[in-house]
Amino acid sequence: MDVFLGVALGLLGLWLALLLGLFLVRPRGVALRLILRLLPDVLRLVTRLARDPRVPRSARVRLWLLLGYLALPFDLVPDFIPVLGYADDAIVVSWVLRSVIRSAGPEVVAEHWPGTPEGLAVVRRLVGVDRGGRGERGVTP
Repeated sequence: MDVFLGVALGLLGLWLALLLGLFLVRPRGVALRLILRLLPDVLRLVTRLARDPRVPRSARVRLWLLLGYLALPFDLVPDFIPVLGYADDAIVVSWVLRSVIRSAGPEVVAEHWPGTPEGLAVVRRLVGVDRGGRGERGVTP
């Protein structure tokens, strides 16, 4: 019984650490509900980027892992929990897209964007890349 309790507490601690990590890497200044409205376009973008040979292999691997994570029937935070249930998906998507845009370049992402220019502007703001292709710290990705 003590072993079961120890494992359960360890898993709970790991889950809480993952939630804290997601909270720390969450996008600032963009409402998560806005990101969720863009989700169909973002999923098409992720799929297109994952198939593009111009995107570095490591970035394509991250994109395929992201698609796998999104396809899983379980999440870090269950989807039936209002707002928070989808927040983990939005945070993970933004984190992966940020790294992909920085390695592949904003031009490749813009080429594959299936939605409106306004939606692309939201995605760029979400991942910390402005229109000029500069990263958060003013450094070209």
